[in-house]
Amino acid sequence: MNKIKVGDTVVVTTGKDKLTKNKKGELVPTTGKVLKVDSKNDRVIVEGVNKVKKHKKAKQQDAKGGIFEEEAAIHVSNVMLLDPKTNKPTRVGFIEKTHPNGKKYRVRVAKKSGTVLDN
Repeated sequence: MNKIKVGDTVVVTTGKDKLTKNKKGELVPTTGKVLKVDSKNDRVIVEGVNKVKKHKKAKQQDAKGGIFEEEAAIHVSNVMLLDPKTNKPTRVGFIEKTHPNGKKYRVRVAKKSGTVLDN
C-alpha cells in the first residue's frame, strides 16, 4: 500500500524546487498535486515541479515538433503529504478498521493531526 497516491497534494522537501516565490516575492515551500506514481521505482510526478525541456521530432505531418517543457519524476522521499487539517507537511501512517460485514481494511492517516485520508 502506497503512502502517496495520485491526486494527493504534496510539499517538496528537498531539491532545486524546494522553494518558490509567491505573488509577494517571498520564498515559500513548493506544493503540487501528484499526477503519476511509479511505485516500482519509488518515483512521483508532481504538477509544476522538476520541469525539464524535451526535444520532440514531428512524427506525422499534422503533429508539431519542437521543444516542450514537462514535469520529470522525483523520488518519493523528496516529498511529504500536505495535512488537510493543519495545511503543513505530515508523515503518513496506517490504521486498521473493520467493515460492517466483518472484513478488515487499512486506511491512510495523517500523523500530525490524525485525519483519515482515505474513505
